[in-house]
Amino acid sequence: MEDMPSRSEMHREKSQGNGNGPKKKHPVRNTILIIIAVLLVGTGAFAARTYFNAKNAADTVFKSSGIKKSRNTSAVLNGKKPVSILLLGTDTGALGRNYKGRTDTIILATINPKTKTTTLMSLPRDSEVAVSGFEQDFPTKLNAAYAYGSAGTTIKTVQKWLNVPIDYYALINMGGMKKVVNEIGGVDITPIRTFTYEGYTFTKGQKEHMNGAKALAYSRMRYDDPLGDYGRQQRQRQLITAILGESTSASNLLKQDFLNSLAKQTRTDLTFGNLTSIVTNYRSATKNIVSDHAQGTGKMIDGQSFEVVSQSEKQRVTNVLRKSLDLKAATTGEKFANQN
Repeated sequence: MEDMPSRSEMHREKSQGNGNGPKKKHPVRNTILIIIAVLLVGTGAFAARTYFNAKNAADTVFKSSGIKKSRNTSAVLNGKKPVSILLLGTDTGALGRNYKGRTDTIILATINPKTKTTTLMSLPRDSEVAVSGFEQDFPTKLNAAYAYGSAGTTIKTVQKWLNVPIDYYALINMGGMKKVVNEIGGVDITPIRTFTYEGYTFTKGQKEHMNGAKALAYSRMRYDDPLGDYGRQQRQRQLITAILGESTSASNLLKQDFLNSLAKQTRTDLTFGNLTSIVTNYRSATKNIVSDHAQGTGKMIDGQSFEVVSQSEKQRVTNVLRKSLDLKAATTGEKFANQN
């Protein structure tokens, strides 16, 4: 049986909210395609070898969510209908260890080829929820759902919370990205804030080439960021985008060591066939990226710091996501005692 973290471990971190409403942010368009792009891009003389390397890597990263899908996902992809993918970012060092850790980045992405729009909806990691299957532990933070029961539990929890179907998931281990960055020869990043962390100094606006250790340090700092966890997530997206920019070069795609490293840091229930279908039929949706987030309010509950997302805000989020999936309007998910 998996080792379970203590309740205090699950709740010990607090987060801060900042800003309201949707924003377009084109640099993050690659986030939704990070796994797809690095595994599948390759043409011309490199196509055959890249194909087999990519397929082997895709087979390695596949891991079923272990739950029954809320709808027929094969029909969704075959019909080229809007699809949803829950993006999870964890920072545990190794995906195979017993203590799975918390998912510090949680983004529900919808890809609509008809409207040529991808919507990225960030969900506060400290959101007050009832974890599916562990309702007796309410209130619980959303990022603890993965530690309770892995990706499937997180999917069921978010679906119940927002009343939005989730077709697939993709898990990225941020802690293991250090080796991936080194395999591709480092990445170029322009810091969005000046700070020092883990012995490294970063200067706002000064582009620099970072190795794996420095890039990971840049993406990890949170407590000295005025935006709190929202600021850290922004820097994590910068790192992922930078990795994508370097990893899609033909020279890196031909590196078996690189693909092997990447395979160790990602898990998804998207098969190689699913990935191929998305790249082929949904690429146009990356032309217009809508970035949004569920806004919570900080509140102390039972001595723990939570982000409480009001019922009206949850309804707004549900409306945005269901519309992006071409689904009929519906009431958002369950209401808790602490919500307005």
